[in-house]
Amino acid sequence: MINYDELGPEKILKVYDPKTGMKGFVVIDNTKRGPGKGGIRMTPTVSEEEVYRLARAMTWKNALADLPFGGAKSGIVANPKELPKEEKQEIVRAFAKAIRVVAPEQYVAAPDINMAEEEMEIIAKEINEKAVTGKPTSLGGLPHELGSTGFGVFHATKVAIEHLNLDIKNTTFAVEGFGNVGAFASKFLTEAGAKLTAISDSQGTIENQEGINFSELEKTKKETHSVINYEGNKIDSILDAKADILITAAQPDIISEKDVDKLNFKIIVQGSNIPMTQETEELLHGKNILVIPDFVANSGGVISSYIEYIKGSEEEMFKIIEEKITKNTKLVLEKAKDKNIHPRLAALEIAKERIE
Repeated sequence: MINYDELGPEKILKVYDPKTGMKGFVVIDNTKRGPGKGGIRMTPTVSEEEVYRLARAMTWKNALADLPFGGAKSGIVANPKELPKEEKQEIVRAFAKAIRVVAPEQYVAAPDINMAEEEMEIIAKEINEKAVTGKPTSLGGLPHELGSTGFGVFHATKVAIEHLNLDIKNTTFAVEGFGNVGAFASKFLTEAGAKLTAISDSQGTIENQEGINFSELEKTKKETHSVINYEGNKIDSILDAKADILITAAQPDIISEKDVDKLNFKIIVQGSNIPMTQETEELLHGKNILVIPDFVANSGGVISSYIEYIKGSEEEMFKIIEEKITKNTKLVLEKAKDKNIHPRLAALEIAKERIE
């Protein structure tokens, strides 16, 4: 269900192209701070409601990151795994033509699930380079393949570890998903001395309390297409893992209220978007599990998008991501502690102040 409130959504655009069968949605939630900014995902199940929820998360994310963007998101209903490359490209091209009515004045797109720099190049050439970020470097892009989101998740996790007076070199962590975000978050955390003890992908979950070597894991994933072929015990779910920290980095809605009592983590960092409901976060708060909300932890990607938008450099991008995410995560956790509320409520208060 889509809830209309004082923020939005301002505009919902439904598009369809009979020739290619392209069907999609754009939800522009709020443009008070600037054009709505948010990625395009392509999945067979993406819905208008899912895109609305993600667009609202982008409104909060861009405000909390203090960027001159509003919130938006879009989705294309298709299964790229069943599409020939040319057919996928035609669908993306048809979508780009259809969203010209809002891009780039009211909407600036970016990569998301099953949409990477190749698709962003199609959109940039169909509309213009200001209509999209995450483009190839040949078009002035700072591709998400640089690991900007995972880098930001790493810094949010570091702040959470310090907030609980833990030592990063004595902490263990588990990661849900070993795509771009999960892989880079794992890389930076292991380099800082934390021990990776569980990892999942679409094929399953493995756990190794002795520690998982990141380089070997990356090699296993590349050669066998799954993390489950790494040495370790196969477990039913990443939620069954024993670790100090869980980083969600792939699917929405992976933690439900019924999972709360079985979780063994001290910290959950939302590297993925909407991995649980606010009600579930409240239950976790009651159980003294610290949850760093998605729009706080995973804003590295959109900060990178902004640096690309203003034609900044790769070096500048990493510097600003570290500064902004460290500062904002500390602000959120201090406010939550002072007011004895869970971090999402504290983050929402700060974001609302920045929108008003």
